[in-house]
Amino acid sequence: MKNNIKRRDFIKRSAMAGVGIAVGSVALAEEVKQKLRTPAKPVPAVKPMEKVRIGYVGVGGMGTAHVANILKIKGAELVAVCDIIEDRVKRAQDMAMKAGQPKPEGYFKNEHDFKRLCQREDIDLVYNATPWEWHVPICLEAMNNGKHTATEVPAAYTIDDCWKLVETSENTGKHCIMMENCNYDKVEMMILNMVKKGLFGELLHAQCGYLHDLRAVKHDMNGEGVWRRAHSMQRNGDLYPTHGLGPIMQCMDINRGNYFDYLVSFGSKTRGLHLYAENKFGIDSPQAKEKFVLSDIVTTLLKTMTGETIVLTHDTSSPRPYSRDILVQGTKGIVRKYPEPKIFIEQEGKPHVWDKADEYMKQYKHPIWVELEEESKGAGHGGMDYIEDYRLINALLKGVEPDMDVYDAAVMSAVCELSALSIADNGKPMKFPDFTRGMWKKKRELMVM
Repeated sequence: MKNNIKRRDFIKRSAMAGVGIAVGSVALAEEVKQKLRTPAKPVPAVKPMEKVRIGYVGVGGMGTAHVANILKIKGAELVAVCDIIEDRVKRAQDMAMKAGQPKPEGYFKNEHDFKRLCQREDIDLVYNATPWEWHVPICLEAMNNGKHTATEVPAAYTIDDCWKLVETSENTGKHCIMMENCNYDKVEMMILNMVKKGLFGELLHAQCGYLHDLRAVKHDMNGEGVWRRAHSMQRNGDLYPTHGLGPIMQCMDINRGNYFDYLVSFGSKTRGLHLYAENKFGIDSPQAKEKFVLSDIVTTLLKTMTGETIVLTHDTSSPRPYSRDILVQGTKGIVRKYPEPKIFIEQEGKPHVWDKADEYMKQYKHPIWVELEEESKGAGHGGMDYIEDYRLINALLKGVEPDMDVYDAAVMSAVCELSALSIADNGKPMKFPDFTRGMWKKKRELMVM
């Protein structure tokens, strides 16, 4: 119990400190446009590795799932584990030994013990699955100590922190990867495969988002509610854009011949979390007296440099089924994923009638899923978590470019603050900073293809 209270106090303090930075950033609207003027310096090709030695920071639910994946991947070795809760560290250590690996070193002295982990000489890659406000400090510490780094989403939630990740990755020559697992979803990867084969023609428009009822999660003081609720109390924007936007970015070649030009965001009323607290805990409860600023539904419109449009939705405070609202539309057809995968391709079906995606899956299942579907069975989120871990570790083992890079992490994460700035200024269009400094204009291969 003592350990739990200590953890709650720590995470609540750090969450409030982090969101305070985001609120203050509204005054920095003119400064977020463009920071670096020097040419981009992508991470050079790394030498192939015989094994990838990993330090993992944050082994709660998601972190533990990643650890389980890592222990199954040939060529990956878990060297060290860090968490503010000692029992979690011990759990990860036991998992490693049960998998036949040496006992990884444990770090759990305090909230900054990850720095000691990052200073080790026997680590190649530092993963982290911590609360959002710790993503950037851990990534920076890892890169500045000569390690590649991979973080859960979003990589950052201020423009300034996005620039810090880009600049540090370029200056150290170390990869900074945001682990967007939805890029590896089976249906999303089929859609990507079909897009690249031209079945939908020239792309025109897409929809995507994160529509997930998190009211109970945000009020769970034994879980993510310890830190996640604070963001809903202090920030009004799209807090979690990457699950929907990641797969759409790949379809539209963002950072690889295309880029986001600008966005406009709007927020609805703020009702859901307060009503949930009243119904769950009572009108006179402390929870019912808490104040939230996050709009129940945040809608963002994005325009790309080559003319495509995207509607992005964030909806985590209302009763609804889960969805990422995936839809891709082109000159020859359209595909959607929710509530069930449906496809319409002109000349291939009846006019005005959706076809089920099952038949297309047989023909257009992505080669990565053909290769790894059996191996990924039992892993989180239908196997896509395993595939994202496998792909990163395999890239380092082979010395090839990872599927995602620091520029992908930055431009996706930038939506967090840009959407908040737009809402705060009555829907004012917000220009995306060019984290690539023009490098996006050069077409380059999407590694998953």
